[in-house]
Parts: sequence; C-alpha cells; structure tokens
Amino acid sequence: MSGDLVVRPVGRQALLVELPDADRTGALHAELLRRRAGGTLPPVGEIVPGARTILLDGVPDPGTLARRLRDWDVPSTPPADGDVVTVPVVYDGPDLADVAALWGVAEDEVAALHSSYTYRVAFCGFAPGFGYLTGLPEELHVPRRATPRTRVPAGSVALAGPYSAVYPRATPGGWQIIGTMPDPSVLWDPSRERAALLSPGTRVRYAPLPRGSAPDPAPQSPEGLVMPGARGTARATTTHSRSAADRSSDGEGR
Repeated sequence: MSGDLVVRPVGRQALLVELPDADRTGALHAELLRRRAGGTLPPVGEIVPGARTILLDGVPDPGTLARRLRDWDVPSTPPADGDVVTVPVVYDGPDLADVAALWGVAEDEVAALHSSYTYRVAFCGFAPGFGYLTGLPEELHVPRRATPRTRVPAGSVALAGPYSAVYPRATPGGWQIIGTMPDPSVLWDPSRERAALLSPGTRVRYAPLPRGSAPDPAPQSPEGLVMPGARGTARATTTHSRSAADRSSDGEGR
C-alpha cells in the first residue's frame, strides 16, 4: 500500500495518513481496527477517519508505525461484512421531486432506488452522530442545494455529492432532503458506550415506510442497537450479516 498513502507527522505523537479515495480510506480504517482488536497494532490512542484521511493520535512511537503502515498489504476496498443498521425512512422530503428529476426517474421510484443499496459510514462530522454514508453509484450523486436551509429538521434523510446521511438534530444544511426517519433520537446517545449509532465502518440499509408512519413507542434495547421503526412495521435493528444480497460497493460539510 506504500504507493497509495502519504504519512505526515502531526505534533509529537500523531500521524495523518492521506489516501487517494474513500474506498482506500475505508479499507485502511478497517485494517487498523482489525489489527487493534487482534493485538497486532502498535499503541494508538485514537483512530479518526475522514473523507480521505485517517488521524492516528496518541502514538508513542510515530516513526515506527509510519514505516509499518507503508508495508501493509491492504485491500483497495473496505470489507463487505459486519454490522448492518437498518434505518426506517418515510420518503416524503421536500427535495424528492428534484432528486427524481436528477436521477431521471419518477418521484415514487426514489424510495426503491435509494433503499436498494447497502451503505457504509465512511466518517462522522459536522454534528454529533452525523455519519457520512457512501454507497450510491456515481450516476446517482446529486449536488447540494443552491441555497442552504437555515433549519433542517432532525431525522431528515438527505443526499449531497457521493454521500447520504440522516440528520440527528435540527441544524442548518444544504443537502437534498428526500425523506424522514420517524424517530432519530437513537442516532446520538451520550449515555451509550458507543454514542453514535452510525459510527465509521458500520453498514447501513434504508427501509421504506408508508407516508404518515408514526414512531413506535417501544424502548430501544439495552445495547442501544434497536432503532424504533413505525407502528405496523418491523423494528429496524443492527444485525450481523454476510449475505451477498446486502453487499454493494461504496459510492461533502453539511
């Protein structure tokens, strides 16, 4: 992998790894986590992925780790297995018609098309619990809105460039809103061990719900991995799946 990455020192105990694209970034991030879990990664305090970078902080011996990174044999794409979080979505967003026009499909086809892919959380940023999901093919990438909104409601499912996302809280934003997650409260919970449900490396599927669906009042699981869906529908859960049907190749601020 030496020809694909640039390793730069950051302060005394950190490294910034720069990679050419999102796939290689995701693949290296997965490899770092795998080696740390297996006890073969030199001491690293924090592993923080970005769009095309990974920050390794709290590294007692940055020089040694930098040399090792250049010698690793890492796949060019992230692994297509692991946890899958299913996010329920009512496809009722104000930009649904615009996205349909950009995709060249009927408005009622957006839900089926958007939910047909498996996504991967490439990195988190902008707001607590906001995950940038890759997985849409290039022909379905859409531009941001020409004029951002001063307030995007919590739970908005939106697109911008190569990314899809669910807004965990109400904020300004310029993404194209195509739907709503009925209950986004589980996306960010500081009381959980893993506060962000959609953390880097997690795979995500969207599950279309009928318009007018209301949140299911049933509580989430103690592990924080069950997300309320809607009355009359199956709850969305985190599952362990390696099914070939769930696999797809991974496809900008707020």
